Amino acid sequence: MPQIKKTLERQSMKVIIDINVIMDWLFKRKEHEFAAKVVDLCAKKEISGFVCAHEITILSYFLEKEVKNREQVTKVLSKIIKIFSVLDLKSNILNKALKSKIKDYEDAVIEQSALVNGCGLIITRNVKDFENGKIQSITPKDFLKNSQILSKTKEKT
Repeated sequence: MPQIKKTLERQSMKVIIDINVIMDWLFKRKEHEFAAKVVDLCAKKEISGFVCAHEITILSYFLEKEVKNREQVTKVLSKIIKIFSVLDLKSNILNKALKSKIKDYEDAVIEQSALVNGCGLIITRNVKDFENGKIQSITPKDFLKNSQILSKTKEKT
């Protein structure tokens, strides 16, 4: 927990948002209210939220299956691209991900993108997927809880 607090205290916090958080928010899945609050913090630029480019294409696939309306999918993707900074994928990130201790390659790509781009946290619903990685991961719920504790502590001082 101390490492999370150290990261949360940074003035300009950079976090990568895993696609499952965005999908929770969009599709109102389990604990979507926490995902919505994290997305709102990113939209208000209270934290710097990043997504990997490949997450946008994966999201497009799921949106098109669910919504079946190209115009509406385009609007949603445009909104997401406006809210988050999109990280480019280059071969060095893909190659490093192949050597990652994270078992799932897509998650390893997110981890390596975080490392290369100086992101201090990965916000994900599936913390276990990143447990062997080099970047700390946290659920949206725990992220918000820790952020509130820090805000209250700062207000008192």
